[in-house]
Amino acid sequence: MIIDAWAQHPTLRHIQDPIFDSLRRWTKTPLPQQAPPVSLTVAMMDAANIDISLISAWEAPRNSMISNDEVAGFVAQAPDRLVGIGSVDISKPMQAVKEIRRCVEELGFKGIRVLPWLWELPPTDRRFYPVYTVCAELGIPFCTQIGHTGPLMPSEVGRPIYLDQVALDFPELTIIGGHIGYPWTEEAIAVATKHENVYIDTSAYTAKRYPPELVQFMKGRGKHKVLFGTNYPMITPQQAQDGFDALELDDKCKSLFLAENAMRVFKLDQHATVTV
Repeated sequence: MIIDAWAQHPTLRHIQDPIFDSLRRWTKTPLPQQAPPVSLTVAMMDAANIDISLISAWEAPRNSMISNDEVAGFVAQAPDRLVGIGSVDISKPMQAVKEIRRCVEELGFKGIRVLPWLWELPPTDRRFYPVYTVCAELGIPFCTQIGHTGPLMPSEVGRPIYLDQVALDFPELTIIGGHIGYPWTEEAIAVATKHENVYIDTSAYTAKRYPPELVQFMKGRGKHKVLFGTNYPMITPQQAQDGFDALELDDKCKSLFLAENAMRVFKLDQHATVTV
């Protein structure tokens, strides 16, 4: 079984946003003119044997790139394959708290994701703290990005060490730092090692580009701490697995990384359509 811990089914306004122009320079993909159907995302999953993808909403300042209701609509089209992750406008704390509760209690989402670089604020900023509080109360993970940013935005807010203070203030909160944390991967590993409820996902990187220190962590004390992710559609599920066999993970580490850690952290055993 394979679970993708970080993916998007994009809207047209998401994939056409100029903020991603720098990523298209890397991927050499043309600017899409039509929103892809959910069937295409599922076909991409099938091609790489992905069983479940956790697809995320995107809330930016004054810009809802992918709304929570749109994510819920995508999930409804493939409920046995897609699981929703919500997002909120952290500049409106009371509204954000209400929306998180709606995402979990009404839409059935399994986590909340807010990207510091979109807001140009570190995770220790006071505007994040109502989000942490309600996520901890509801027992859902807070998902975020760590490491440098592909879009031409400041990378400093992605330093993994910021999550150290968040985990100290909210020991009950599960935190997942996506995108490996490069070039501060050792910093990310240190924070994940220190805090029981801090995890790393490998989204936005192909397996052949995993830093050696992360692979070593996955094979040893961190085997329960790392989740597979793609960041689809930036990287397809097949591309994300490029070089996977060369990691030489044993069967247990492979199973934990590809599925079991995500099942446990996102409590997917409580998702009625997921079977193991």
